[in-house]
Amino acid sequence: MQPTISIPKHWAYPRFALEQRTKQGIILGLQYYPNSTELAEQFGGGWRYALMPKKNSDELFHFEESQIQPLSPQELFSEITAEIDFYQQQIAILQQQLTVITGGANNG
Repeated sequence: MQPTISIPKHWAYPRFALEQRTKQGIILGLQYYPNSTELAEQFGGGWRYALMPKKNSDELFHFEESQIQPLSPQELFSEITAEIDFYQQQIAILQQQLTVITGGANNG
């Protein structure tokens, strides 16, 4: 069974999704401040997002929905391609280490 999140019909639907890449970082969390509540009165109603600026960052920043900028398709393609290249290099290094450990024998 696929996990789901139910959003009340009287709430606006979030513009961004969990794990979506944006210009500010990767979305790790979201919360909603309903209108006519103390939080909405203090900070404004609507969705708030928690973003990590870089994949291995230990920082977390919070943004209002209007402050977040999506990546263009070209920027998204470039980020994902760079990440794939990085992991392919890591795999090649690990394969070399296995070759050294096994003395060149293929145990696969």
